[in-house]
Amino acid sequence: MDAATNTSADKHGKGAMWLRLLTGGAQPAHDWAAVKAVDAILAGQDARYIAVVPDPDNRFPRARNGEAGLVEGWQLARAVHEVMQLDRAAAVKRPIVAIIDVPSQAYGRREEAFGIHQALAGAAGAYAQARQAGHPVIGLVVGLAMSGAFLAHGYQANRLIALDDPNVQVHAMGKASAARVTLRSVEALEKLAASVPPMAYDVQSFASLGILWKILQLTNLALPDEQDLALVHGALEAALADILDDPARDLSGRLQGRHRQASRRVRELLQSEWEAAD
Repeated sequence: MDAATNTSADKHGKGAMWLRLLTGGAQPAHDWAAVKAVDAILAGQDARYIAVVPDPDNRFPRARNGEAGLVEGWQLARAVHEVMQLDRAAAVKRPIVAIIDVPSQAYGRREEAFGIHQALAGAAGAYAQARQAGHPVIGLVVGLAMSGAFLAHGYQANRLIALDDPNVQVHAMGKASAARVTLRSVEALEKLAASVPPMAYDVQSFASLGILWKILQLTNLALPDEQDLALVHGALEAALADILDDPARDLSGRLQGRHRQASRRVRELLQSEWEAAD
Protein backbone atom coordinates (compact mmCIF):
# COMPACT_ATOMS: atom_id res chain seq x y z
CA MET A 1 0.00 0.00 0.00
CA ASP A 2 1.29 3.46 -0.89
CA ALA A 3 1.11 6.83 0.87
CA ALA A 4 -1.95 7.82 -1.16
CA THR A 5 -3.84 4.86 0.23
CA ASN A 6 -2.85 5.86 3.74
CA THR A 7 -4.12 9.41 3.16
CA SER A 8 -7.39 7.98 1.88
CA ALA A 9 -7.67 5.82 4.98
CA ASP A 10 -7.24 8.86 7.22
CA LYS A 11 -9.91 10.76 5.31
CA HIS A 12 -12.46 8.00 4.76
CA GLY A 13 -11.83 5.81 7.79
CA LYS A 14 -10.22 2.44 8.42
CA GLY A 15 -13.48 0.66 7.68
CA ALA A 16 -13.55 2.04 4.14
CA MET A 17 -9.89 1.15 3.60
CA TRP A 18 -10.31 -2.45 4.72
CA LEU A 19 -13.55 -2.83 2.80
CA ARG A 20 -11.74 -1.79 -0.36
CA LEU A 21 -8.76 -4.05 0.33
CA LEU A 22 -10.82 -7.13 1.16
CA THR A 23 -13.23 -6.79 -1.77
CA GLY A 24 -10.74 -5.77 -4.41
CA GLY A 25 -12.40 -2.40 -4.85
CA ALA A 26 -15.74 -3.84 -5.98
CA GLN A 27 -18.62 -1.40 -6.27
CA PRO A 28 -21.12 -1.15 -3.40
CA ALA A 29 -24.60 -2.55 -3.86
CA HIS A 30 -26.11 0.87 -3.01
CA ASP A 31 -25.13 4.51 -3.36
CA TRP A 32 -25.48 5.13 0.39
CA ALA A 33 -22.95 7.60 1.75
CA ALA A 34 -22.25 6.23 5.23
CA VAL A 35 -23.04 2.51 4.94
CA LYS A 36 -21.20 0.53 2.29
CA ALA A 37 -22.40 -2.97 1.37
CA VAL A 38 -20.15 -4.76 -1.12
CA ASP A 39 -20.62 -8.24 -2.56
CA ALA A 40 -17.37 -10.13 -3.07
CA ILE A 41 -15.86 -13.58 -2.62
CA LEU A 42 -14.82 -15.25 0.63
CA ALA A 43 -13.34 -18.74 0.55
CA GLY A 44 -14.69 -19.33 -2.95
CA GLN A 45 -18.27 -18.30 -2.28
CA ASP A 46 -20.34 -15.14 -2.47
CA ALA A 47 -20.25 -12.97 0.64
CA ARG A 48 -21.45 -9.55 1.69
CA TYR A 49 -19.03 -7.12 3.33
CA ILE A 50 -20.53 -4.19 5.24
CA ALA A 51 -18.86 -1.11 6.74
CA VAL A 52 -19.95 2.19 8.28
CA VAL A 53 -17.78 5.05 6.99
CA PRO A 54 -17.51 8.81 7.67
CA ASP A 55 -19.96 11.02 5.80
CA PRO A 56 -19.00 14.72 6.20
CA ASP A 57 -22.20 15.79 4.42
CA ASN A 58 -24.54 13.72 6.58
CA ARG A 59 -27.84 15.54 7.17
CA PHE A 60 -27.43 14.65 10.87
CA PRO A 61 -24.29 16.48 12.11
CA ARG A 62 -23.64 13.96 14.88
CA ALA A 63 -23.28 11.15 12.34
CA ARG A 64 -20.56 12.67 10.18
CA ASN A 65 -17.47 10.88 11.55
CA GLY A 66 -18.43 7.26 11.15
CA GLU A 67 -21.02 7.11 13.92
CA ALA A 68 -24.04 4.84 13.53
CA GLY A 69 -27.11 7.06 13.45
CA LEU A 70 -30.75 6.87 12.49
CA VAL A 71 -30.26 6.39 8.76
CA GLU A 72 -27.20 4.17 9.22
CA GLY A 73 -29.07 1.81 11.53
CA TRP A 74 -31.85 1.19 9.04
CA GLN A 75 -29.41 0.89 6.13
CA LEU A 76 -27.38 -1.71 8.04
CA ALA A 77 -30.58 -3.65 8.67
CA ARG A 78 -31.55 -3.44 5.00
CA ALA A 79 -28.11 -4.57 3.83
CA VAL A 80 -28.37 -7.67 6.00
CA HIS A 81 -32.01 -8.45 5.22
CA GLU A 82 -31.26 -8.26 1.50
CA VAL A 83 -28.81 -11.13 1.89
CA MET A 84 -31.32 -13.15 3.87
CA GLN A 85 -33.93 -12.63 1.17
CA LEU A 86 -31.52 -13.63 -1.61
CA ASP A 87 -30.62 -16.87 0.18
CA ARG A 88 -34.03 -17.68 1.63
CA ALA A 89 -34.33 -20.90 -0.41
CA ALA A 90 -30.60 -21.67 -0.57
CA ALA A 91 -29.19 -24.66 1.29
CA VAL A 92 -25.91 -22.82 1.83
CA LYS A 93 -26.22 -19.29 3.19
CA ARG A 94 -23.65 -16.71 2.15
CA PRO A 95 -21.36 -15.21 4.82
CA ILE A 96 -21.69 -11.65 6.07
CA VAL A 97 -18.55 -9.78 7.11
CA ALA A 98 -19.00 -6.70 9.31
CA ILE A 99 -15.92 -4.46 9.04
CA ILE A 100 -15.96 -2.45 12.25
CA ASP A 101 -14.63 1.06 12.81
CA VAL A 102 -17.37 2.96 14.62
CA PRO A 103 -16.59 5.65 17.23
CA SER A 104 -20.10 5.71 18.72
CA GLN A 105 -23.78 5.89 18.03
CA ALA A 106 -24.92 9.36 17.00
CA TYR A 107 -25.81 11.22 20.18
CA GLY A 108 -28.34 14.01 19.83
CA ARG A 109 -31.82 15.18 20.80
CA ARG A 110 -33.09 14.72 17.26
CA GLU A 111 -31.69 11.22 17.12
CA GLU A 112 -33.36 10.33 20.41
CA ALA A 113 -36.67 11.93 19.41
CA PHE A 114 -36.74 10.22 16.01
CA GLY A 115 -35.97 6.78 17.46
CA ILE A 116 -32.29 5.97 17.12
CA HIS A 117 -32.91 3.15 19.60
CA GLN A 118 -35.24 1.53 17.08
CA ALA A 119 -32.88 2.04 14.16
CA LEU A 120 -29.90 0.49 15.93
CA ALA A 121 -32.05 -2.28 17.39
CA GLY A 122 -33.18 -3.00 13.84
CA ALA A 123 -29.55 -3.38 12.75
CA ALA A 124 -28.61 -5.59 15.70
CA GLY A 125 -31.75 -7.66 15.18
CA ALA A 126 -30.97 -8.11 11.49
CA TYR A 127 -27.50 -9.48 12.23
CA ALA A 128 -28.95 -11.81 14.89
CA GLN A 129 -31.67 -13.02 12.52
CA ALA A 130 -29.11 -13.66 9.79
CA ARG A 131 -26.96 -15.68 12.19
CA GLN A 132 -29.97 -17.68 13.36
CA ALA A 133 -31.03 -18.27 9.75
CA GLY A 134 -27.69 -19.92 9.03
CA HIS A 135 -25.65 -17.07 7.60
CA PRO A 136 -22.10 -17.18 9.00
CA VAL A 137 -21.51 -13.70 10.42
CA ILE A 138 -17.93 -12.53 11.02
CA GLY A 139 -16.94 -9.26 12.66
CA LEU A 140 -13.55 -7.71 11.89
CA VAL A 141 -12.57 -4.87 14.27
CA VAL A 142 -10.11 -2.62 12.41
CA GLY A 143 -10.53 0.59 14.43
CA LEU A 144 -12.93 1.72 17.13
CA ALA A 145 -15.77 -0.49 18.32
CA MET A 146 -17.65 1.77 20.68
CA SER A 147 -20.96 1.90 22.43
CA GLY A 148 -24.27 1.30 20.70
CA ALA A 149 -22.64 1.46 17.28
CA PHE A 150 -20.70 -1.73 18.01
CA LEU A 151 -23.84 -3.40 19.34
CA ALA A 152 -25.62 -2.52 16.10
CA HIS A 153 -22.77 -3.36 13.74
CA GLY A 154 -20.76 -6.48 14.45
CA TYR A 155 -21.40 -7.54 18.03
CA GLN A 156 -23.89 -10.22 16.94
CA ALA A 157 -21.24 -12.00 14.84
CA ASN A 158 -20.59 -15.70 15.26
CA ARG A 159 -16.88 -14.90 15.38
CA LEU A 160 -15.16 -11.61 16.18
CA ILE A 161 -11.62 -10.88 15.00
CA ALA A 162 -9.63 -7.80 16.02
CA LEU A 163 -6.41 -6.25 14.80
CA ASP A 164 -3.85 -5.85 17.58
CA ASP A 165 -2.99 -2.16 17.69
CA PRO A 166 -3.32 0.66 20.26
CA ASN A 167 -5.70 2.45 17.89
CA VAL A 168 -8.05 -0.54 17.87
CA GLN A 169 -10.25 -0.13 20.92
CA VAL A 170 -13.45 -1.67 22.27
CA HIS A 171 -15.60 -0.17 25.02
CA ALA A 172 -19.08 0.96 26.03
CA MET A 173 -18.06 4.62 25.71
CA GLY A 174 -15.10 6.85 24.94
CA LYS A 175 -12.61 7.70 27.67
CA ALA A 176 -13.79 11.28 28.14
CA SER A 177 -17.42 10.17 28.49
CA ALA A 178 -16.51 7.32 30.82
CA ALA A 179 -14.51 9.71 32.99
CA ARG A 180 -17.48 12.06 33.31
CA VAL A 181 -19.90 9.24 34.17
CA THR A 182 -17.60 7.74 36.79
CA LEU A 183 -16.58 11.17 38.17
CA ARG A 184 -12.90 10.44 37.48
CA SER A 185 -10.21 12.02 35.38
CA VAL A 186 -9.12 10.24 32.22
CA GLU A 187 -5.78 9.50 33.92
CA ALA A 188 -7.53 7.92 36.93
CA LEU A 189 -9.74 5.91 34.60
CA GLU A 190 -6.71 4.55 32.74
CA LYS A 191 -5.09 3.58 36.05
CA LEU A 192 -8.25 1.75 37.10
CA ALA A 193 -8.43 -0.02 33.76
CA ALA A 194 -5.00 -1.52 34.37
CA SER A 195 -6.45 -3.66 37.17
CA VAL A 196 -10.07 -4.01 35.98
CA PRO A 197 -10.09 -5.54 32.46
CA PRO A 198 -13.75 -4.68 31.64
CA MET A 199 -12.84 -1.01 32.13
CA ALA A 200 -9.91 -1.20 29.70
CA TYR A 201 -9.96 -0.25 26.03
CA ASP A 202 -7.25 -2.45 24.52
CA VAL A 203 -8.15 -5.58 22.58
CA GLN A 204 -6.11 -7.87 24.84
CA SER A 205 -8.25 -6.92 27.83
CA PHE A 206 -11.40 -7.27 25.74
CA ALA A 207 -10.23 -10.72 24.62
CA SER A 208 -10.02 -11.82 28.26
CA LEU A 209 -13.81 -11.53 28.40
CA GLY A 210 -14.10 -14.35 25.88
CA ILE A 211 -15.76 -12.32 23.14
CA LEU A 212 -12.92 -12.21 20.60
CA TRP A 213 -12.23 -15.32 18.58
CA LYS A 214 -8.81 -14.21 17.33
CA ILE A 215 -6.40 -11.27 17.50
CA LEU A 216 -4.22 -10.54 14.47
CA GLN A 217 -0.82 -8.86 14.65
CA LEU A 218 -0.13 -6.97 11.44
CA THR A 219 3.15 -5.52 10.28
CA ASN A 220 1.63 -2.06 9.94
CA LEU A 221 -2.02 -1.29 10.59
CA ALA A 222 -1.85 2.08 8.82
CA LEU A 223 -0.02 0.69 5.78
CA PRO A 224 -0.95 -2.99 5.50
CA ASP A 225 1.12 -4.86 2.94
CA GLU A 226 0.31 -7.98 0.94
CA GLN A 227 1.38 -10.20 3.83
CA ASP A 228 -0.96 -8.36 6.19
CA LEU A 229 -3.83 -8.63 3.72
CA ALA A 230 -3.19 -12.34 3.28
CA LEU A 231 -3.21 -12.76 7.07
CA VAL A 232 -6.61 -11.08 7.37
CA HIS A 233 -8.03 -13.01 4.42
CA GLY A 234 -6.79 -16.24 6.00
CA ALA A 235 -8.34 -15.36 9.36
CA LEU A 236 -11.71 -14.64 7.73
CA GLU A 237 -11.59 -17.96 5.89
CA ALA A 238 -10.60 -19.78 9.09
CA ALA A 239 -13.43 -18.09 10.98
CA LEU A 240 -15.89 -19.13 8.28
CA ALA A 241 -14.71 -22.75 8.48
CA ASP A 242 -14.93 -22.69 12.27
CA ILE A 243 -18.51 -21.38 12.15
CA LEU A 244 -19.54 -24.04 9.65
CA ASP A 245 -18.08 -26.74 11.92
CA ASP A 246 -20.01 -25.42 14.92
CA PRO A 247 -23.42 -27.11 15.30
CA ALA A 248 -24.62 -24.53 17.84
CA ARG A 249 -24.17 -21.38 15.71
CA ASP A 250 -24.87 -19.26 18.81
CA LEU A 251 -22.82 -16.98 21.08
CA SER A 252 -22.45 -19.36 24.03
CA GLY A 253 -18.71 -19.73 23.44
CA ARG A 254 -18.22 -16.16 24.67
CA LEU A 255 -18.91 -17.27 28.23
CA GLN A 256 -15.63 -19.17 28.38
CA GLY A 257 -13.42 -16.11 28.88
CA ARG A 258 -11.23 -16.14 31.96
CA HIS A 259 -12.92 -13.02 33.30
CA ARG A 260 -16.46 -14.37 32.85
CA GLN A 261 -16.56 -16.52 35.99
CA ALA A 262 -19.29 -14.38 37.57
CA SER A 263 -21.39 -14.50 34.41
CA ARG A 264 -21.13 -18.27 34.29
CA ARG A 265 -22.03 -18.57 37.98
CA VAL A 266 -25.07 -16.31 37.66
CA ARG A 267 -26.32 -18.34 34.72
CA GLU A 268 -25.85 -21.58 36.67
CA LEU A 269 -27.87 -20.22 39.59
CA LEU A 270 -30.63 -18.93 37.32
CA GLN A 271 -30.77 -22.28 35.54
CA SER A 272 -31.02 -24.18 38.81
CA GLU A 273 -33.82 -21.90 40.07
CA TRP A 274 -35.65 -22.27 36.75
CA GLU A 275 -35.42 -26.04 36.90
CA ALA A 276 -36.51 -26.06 40.56
CA ALA A 277 -39.59 -24.03 39.66
CA ASP A 278 -40.62 -26.72 37.16
